[in-house]
Amino acid sequence: MLTGGGQVGNKVNVVCVASWNVDLVAHISEPLRRGETKLASAFERLPGGKGSNAAIAAARMGARVGLIARIGGDDFGQMGLDLWQQEKIDTTHVVRANNEANGTALILVYADGDNAIAVYPGAGAGLTPVHVESADDMVSNAKVVMASCEVPLAATQTAFQLARQAGVITLLNPAPAIPIPDEFWPLIDVITPNEEELLKLANVYTHDLDSAANQLLEKGVGAVVVTLGEKGCALYRPKLAVHLVAGHSMEVRDTIGAGDTFTGALAASLSMDFSWEQSLRLANAAAALSTQAHGAVSAMPQREELESWLETIMSA
Repeated sequence: MLTGGGQVGNKVNVVCVASWNVDLVAHISEPLRRGETKLASAFERLPGGKGSNAAIAAARMGARVGLIARIGGDDFGQMGLDLWQQEKIDTTHVVRANNEANGTALILVYADGDNAIAVYPGAGAGLTPVHVESADDMVSNAKVVMASCEVPLAATQTAFQLARQAGVITLLNPAPAIPIPDEFWPLIDVITPNEEELLKLANVYTHDLDSAANQLLEKGVGAVVVTLGEKGCALYRPKLAVHLVAGHSMEVRDTIGAGDTFTGALAASLSMDFSWEQSLRLANAAAALSTQAHGAVSAMPQREELESWLETIMSA
């Protein structure tokens, strides 16, 4: 059961430095070869962006969430504002650039549920440290500040610096995996890469997750949580043995948004002062449930749905 924490009045307890884009999703049988054209079996226009997705996942787990974001002025931008209002997310610090296009993700979903994604950041690329500094009060009074690498790193670094000064937990989903400057690593309390992202960040060219995770810890990261798909996740912390938390074997519809769901659920759990064990189990379960339907936001579980499912599998 999810107990304690959650929304307390109007106070924001999870802040997301957020990317926003619209997902244009085509379903095809298998990956395209260079120069190849295939007929898609289905097409969808869905809300996306790793930051927005994670923020919604956290809100559905019971956290009070606030965004720091920059969006465009077309109907895609209004789509984001309407969605966040529906999810009861604070948009006080969402800046709208009326003459710019919004971010767009072109997504190919294959028959086995896997996918490939190309993202155009659009107006989100203009998010600056000045925008973040204007949200200092919201950041300083939160419990967790999270971001992905879809927003400018300078904006995230500023948010993490403000959070660190206020004793707020910082959480980075390093997707896409990009070069991280040395001065940034010590600002990260928790990082949530998948296996490939971890190896890329650590410049490890063999499948040695232990070595890669320990490299990030040596750079100053507080905790490395490696997502392992249906196998669950692994928690690495300095001077402690690796802690494995089992996942859930599911018949996957698609994996879009599963990593964002994991990150958002983890942020919500940490903001409620749950233990590492409970936080990771909840994040695993939320991510697993998100693979049972198509799309990102449309597949993310509500808190009540997650509680019911956990009770069912525990009593089985």
